Amino acid sequence: MARDFYVYLKLQSFKGSNLQVNTIPLRITSVGVTVDKTIPDVGIPFSGIFTGEAQRLALDLGMSNKQLNMSGFITDMAITKKFGESDAITRNFTAQEVAQMIASGVDSTAIAHFQAFQELVILIPSTVDKDYNQVAERFIPLTFHARGDAFAKDNRRVPFSAEFPDSESDEGLKGFVRNFNYTMAGETTEIEFTMDFQVATILP
Repeated sequence: MARDFYVYLKLQSFKGSNLQVNTIPLRITSVGVTVDKTIPDVGIPFSGIFTGEAQRLALDLGMSNKQLNMSGFITDMAITKKFGESDAITRNFTAQEVAQMIASGVDSTAIAHFQAFQELVILIPSTVDKDYNQVAERFIPLTFHARGDAFAKDNRRVPFSAEFPDSESDEGLKGFVRNFNYTMAGETTEIEFTMDFQVATILP
């Protein structure tokens, strides 16, 4: 089930299910996923006196920080964009042009609809669907959602669960690129880069 690209940056203008339109494919060699749990805690006064062991009280308020750290390389590639109701156009860009385009998108704001990024899609192989059925291997976007409908499966006791992806066209990770670093070297046409993506809900 090999494919040319497994990681895509979606532009704000992305619509529909075609990952080839209004996206920038990325050749990623490694992805690091970090989840930091935030739980306020406080020491319980005098607990050590009565039990011989000091205790702390923690309150789980459902807060965490999710970030992805990626490294890879950029090569010459074809990129397809669709502006409004006009037909989609495909153009061949050099690696340097693609790197400039990504840097420009990171530097822009959400108002720049055809420039800024809104979502990261990292396709991973999966053989179990959202209802725990065994299925043939296919690709789905990396997600932090859990399997099952509201009050079911992994979402038991969860009233407003987000839907677990079941196909590669489902939603990826919403957020923003926190930083993008690339190096242009004279010895090669490929451009090495690193990127940090912050999972977040962007307003407005």
